[in-house]
Amino acid sequence: MTLRIGNASGFYGDRFSAVREMLTGGPLDFLTGDYLAELTMLILGRDRLKDANRGYARTFLRQLEENLGLAREKGVRIVTNAGGLNPAGLADAIRELAGKLGLDVAVAHVEGDELLPSAERLGLGKPLTANAYLGAWGIVECLNAGADVVVTGRVTDASLVVGPAAAHYGWRRDDYDRLAGAVVAGHVIECGAQATGGNYAFFTEHDLGTPGFPIAEVEADGSSVITKHPGTGGTVTVGTVTAQLLYEIAGPRYAGPDVTARFDTIGVEQDGPDRVRISGAKGEPPPPTLKVCLNSLGGFRNETTFVLTGLDIDAKAALVREQLETALKDRPPAEIRWTLARTDRADAGTEQEASALLHCAVKDGDPKVAGRAFSGAAIELALASYPGFHVTAPPSDASPYGIYTASYVDASEVDHIAVLPDGTRGSVPHADETKPLSEVEEPTLPEPYTGATRTAPLGTVLGARSGDKGGDANLGVWVRTDEQWRWLAHALTVAEFQRLLPETASLEVRRYALPNLRALNFVVSGLLGEGVASQARFDPQAKALGEWLRARHAEVPA
Repeated sequence: MTLRIGNASGFYGDRFSAVREMLTGGPLDFLTGDYLAELTMLILGRDRLKDANRGYARTFLRQLEENLGLAREKGVRIVTNAGGLNPAGLADAIRELAGKLGLDVAVAHVEGDELLPSAERLGLGKPLTANAYLGAWGIVECLNAGADVVVTGRVTDASLVVGPAAAHYGWRRDDYDRLAGAVVAGHVIECGAQATGGNYAFFTEHDLGTPGFPIAEVEADGSSVITKHPGTGGTVTVGTVTAQLLYEIAGPRYAGPDVTARFDTIGVEQDGPDRVRISGAKGEPPPPTLKVCLNSLGGFRNETTFVLTGLDIDAKAALVREQLETALKDRPPAEIRWTLARTDRADAGTEQEASALLHCAVKDGDPKVAGRAFSGAAIELALASYPGFHVTAPPSDASPYGIYTASYVDASEVDHIAVLPDGTRGSVPHADETKPLSEVEEPTLPEPYTGATRTAPLGTVLGARSGDKGGDANLGVWVRTDEQWRWLAHALTVAEFQRLLPETASLEVRRYALPNLRALNFVVSGLLGEGVASQARFDPQAKALGEWLRARHAEVPA
């Protein structure tokens, strides 16, 4: 019988009502929730500094207050990584909640991802958080022991789907193709409504409304159908699924702790309205190392935005920049960054349309330097600078910022522990068979496109989805016909990519071709500095990088 796994959260702060919507919208076997991201781990780490009993996604507990009974009534089991830095604490809180609600609920959790006590010995320094990405087999152990709710800390996002599928079908550790198929399904639904039309490049072609959350119908062979509950908003098409397949990946080998999934083997086809079938995924043994998410406190940051209106925009920007930097010369911040956004237009009909924005951001290890010293110097210019001086908001006190770093440790250094509903603690072995990760050979590309072209925005032809992996940006693009693929495969080279996005010109850019998806994926190293929490650029997670590319003009198929 097909296993139906729904997802009700793509990040900490996603739609609160989604849990109830998924439980009442139609049949499910499992409901998952992804609450963790690189930035979330930093937020939870700061929470834990204030209170050692914190460190988990408290929103999830509030969602269970009104939905735990409903899940039990419908026989839906729940698997979530909302445990964050304190899965045991969340598991205890759920047991306490179940007692208050008069429910008999078997709760288990997975731990061992926390590496903070051994961080220095492992060469990871002295971070605020240090968590290895665990796989699915701890979840499997908990489900096989009868758990109704499984709480994890930092597992791979796809593990929330792989675990239920492996437990349900009794897969072995070396069922690599089946596991790879489940990884692909998990990767598609992990970000919630991004699989059902949310953040979709061709959104104008569909009635988006409030998109429903996705469901993966996973088969025994690892293939799946991505769908959603009937009557919910959004859409599920080959395009929406392809977009999510390209989200935040690198090359064709997508490595995890249980299997390396080959994204260059995936087949995607429409299987009816709001149904997309994914098949053919091939898997390989996982690498011998586990990825580790490290977050540290980097110092303090502050910012202000000067509004420049009317004539002489460049001269006004130069004046206030010189004045502010002169005022800070006795103790300049460790980093000061200026960005001028020319949002102004000539002969504008409104004052806002006549204005440009000059953004100044500073960082320093001393909160006084980034705080009162900067704020005071900026606001003291109010009557002594360019005509029309004002700011979008008064400068404030400095706020701490974080630094994200990815590292790797040998899997043998990490204890993967399943804590079963009866309290029994069991060690979960890591993979016996491993294979170091290596690049895939460049695939054979089609013959170049020779048809007519016209100058137009790239987005008239190609879709895009972009995001972050630490300090790197990922930008996947795809087209929808074979003729368009013949054009894309040869037209969008690394050199052309860097020409179109000048911000990337001085950075390493790697291109990966996925002919099976008519897609290319670009990885831009270092674009995001030290990760989203460091706020290194205007769009710190590169969420709109793809839309910038789509807006650039080039020769596209007519």
